[in-house]
Amino acid sequence: MHAISFIQDLAVIMLVAGVVTILCHRLKQPVVLGYIVAGFIIGPHTPPFGLIHDEDTIKTLAELGVIFLMFGLGLEFSLRKLFSVGATAFLAAFMEILLMVWLGYEIGRFFDWTHMDSIFLGAILAMSSTTIIVKALGDLKMKHERFAQQIFGVLIVEDILGIGIIALLSGIAVSGTVEPGEVFGTVGKLSLFMIVALVVGILLVPRLLAYVARFESNEMLLITVLGLCFGFCLLVAKLQYSMVLGAFLVGAIMAESRQLLQIERLIEPVRDLFSAIFFVAIGLMIDPRILLEHPWPILLISVAVILGKMVSCGLGAFIAGNDGRTSLRVGMGLSQIGEFSFIIAALGMSLGVTSDFLYPIVVAVSAITTLTTPYQIRAADPLTRHLGRIVPARVARVFGLYGEWLRSIQPQGQSALLAGMIRKILLQIGVNLALVVAIFLGSAWFAGTLAVRLSPWVEQENLQKALIWGAALLLSLPFLIAAYRKLKALSMLLAELSVTPEKAGRHTTRVRRVIAEVIPLLSLAGILLLLVPLSASILPTLELLLIIGLLAAGVITLSWRWFIRVHSRMQIALMETLDKPEPPPH
Repeated sequence: MHAISFIQDLAVIMLVAGVVTILCHRLKQPVVLGYIVAGFIIGPHTPPFGLIHDEDTIKTLAELGVIFLMFGLGLEFSLRKLFSVGATAFLAAFMEILLMVWLGYEIGRFFDWTHMDSIFLGAILAMSSTTIIVKALGDLKMKHERFAQQIFGVLIVEDILGIGIIALLSGIAVSGTVEPGEVFGTVGKLSLFMIVALVVGILLVPRLLAYVARFESNEMLLITVLGLCFGFCLLVAKLQYSMVLGAFLVGAIMAESRQLLQIERLIEPVRDLFSAIFFVAIGLMIDPRILLEHPWPILLISVAVILGKMVSCGLGAFIAGNDGRTSLRVGMGLSQIGEFSFIIAALGMSLGVTSDFLYPIVVAVSAITTLTTPYQIRAADPLTRHLGRIVPARVARVFGLYGEWLRSIQPQGQSALLAGMIRKILLQIGVNLALVVAIFLGSAWFAGTLAVRLSPWVEQENLQKALIWGAALLLSLPFLIAAYRKLKALSMLLAELSVTPEKAGRHTTRVRRVIAEVIPLLSLAGILLLLVPLSASILPTLELLLIIGLLAAGVITLSWRWFIRVHSRMQIALMETLDKPEPPPH
């Protein structure tokens, strides 16, 4: 009977959703809105009642929808796109998130909502909707225009920051407080985990997918992709992070494989099915009585979303050096909330820290801002022309001079080349150090389990710690050596630039050599000192540390070239994966 009831629920959902989405398509409205309306129609708060019998199972399927939705966003994400979006995306996204979190919190407090409701409202308003924006720009045939590319860059940065916001909100919901130390600690650990997961994943997963693809079986590839997706989500959940993070990260890792287009084709129908159920489940939760009880919050929040995002994103784009027309189009294109906001609202409900009325209000605001998005994008050009007529000539000239000044201070020629080299070296140093820190933190995390395994052979606790710490140092040696070599290259470059014959005279070569040797050694000593507090729980006595240090020095002396060769192979493998040809637009 349960199976029949479940099939009946699925039939009702799909049939009603199909009819409503067809109507939405005919009316040129986003399909997402159709799913939400379908859920509202068949929901328990809308007559006739009783169309859905097993809401718990539908909610479980909706959670799968969240995973597939974030997995799909990860597949559209690309590290190269992140590096190429430039200052516009970062400035606009940061300004948008800061302003909207503050604005949402203040609106919540204005209506005497709880602190937790207000905090979650701020986070909900901070995120724009990738699905709705891509759909709207596609329908308007504007996806390839310059402002649209800027919008996509902002969305990429938003997706990353949104994952961080979800992790922070989970911690805040558990502790009930917002401590600056905890915030920085959470962000630091999350950043470290994401870097390590991306680097290790990009080294392993694309090669596994390439091996499976050799069998030329779509079924085998799909099962492998789904297995990796759910397995990684489970791993992330075991590490006490959100499964949403795992779905996004594994999608971003697979986005660097040469089988990306094939994976997207295979996963698209599965994603569409479960994401449709997710949006229908949102509609099921809409209670008209709550909406009628809170008309003013809905109206005020909708106005705040439209105006707040238009100002913050537009101003961020302008400060980054875009002209007024492009900046306004960026701001008006991002003035809505959508799927990420629903995920944050659902997180608050699942943790039991937000009020029942918040979710329906968020859905209503999303529906209003979704309906206005295409009209806002169309209205950007007329509004720009109108503002151009009313803005005083002096003000317009100041804005024009600002843009010219910003373009003039950008590095050109050799300066741009040097800046690019320095950024690349710093990035490589950062990635190697992140891997080292992750190895030591991971060793500390699993120290208890490792100690139990070692106890039959090594009874003394200090010796157990020495073995675990020494093993972590041994695993870290390729990355420490690589960081040292990159630091030496950076020091040599800086020495060449800063120490000139005019300043140092005949001592130029000697001074440059001293700088190139001293800076890397001091930096490496600082790194090792940093590892001491990070691995305090597995740190052995000073005598054992000295013995480990001497053994490590011997290993480095004997195996220096081998460590360099191992790291070089890993770096080449990483670069080969990242340098895959860009897939054609689709």
